[in-house]
Amino acid sequence: MAGKSWFPAWGDRNRDVEHFRGFKTQIDSLFEDWFGRSMGGVLAPRVDVAEDEKTVTLTAELPGVNEEDIEVTLAGDQLTIKGEKHSEIDEKKESEGRTVHRTERSYGAFQRTLTVPYQVDPGHVSAQFRNGVLAITLPKPPDAVEQKQGRRIEINKAVAQSLDGSGSI
Repeated sequence: MAGKSWFPAWGDRNRDVEHFRGFKTQIDSLFEDWFGRSMGGVLAPRVDVAEDEKTVTLTAELPGVNEEDIEVTLAGDQLTIKGEKHSEIDEKKESEGRTVHRTERSYGAFQRTLTVPYQVDPGHVSAQFRNGVLAITLPKPPDAVEQKQGRRIEINKAVAQSLDGSGSI
């Protein structure tokens, strides 16, 4: 019993390490897909938001999606990008003896809703789709700075006194 090692021989150890490395990669991929790209069971495209003095521009990555499968809507201050990415794997080919060994790419419905910080006229919003990237341009209204920063509300001293018990309403 004294000569038996708890550690596997070097050759066996490398094989075991490779098995665990593959397992770790699968688990990492699972968590990235679940938490990093999914919102409530629906895929959520990644979005960049940038602005200048006149516009807010959103760009969304939608690789492998056809333009006709994308819908962009603006309702009030909610901008929604939704659609569906279809699988390129033909089920008929699979039934004819083709075996798929690994599928890591995501397919299915996607949706992302963002709150626009300004009141925007939907008639002035533009969208372009090229090379798997959707770019949406929202023009800022003339009073955009005031809408974003808000307006200071002066506190009435008489009301403040009544609230702390020193006066009446």
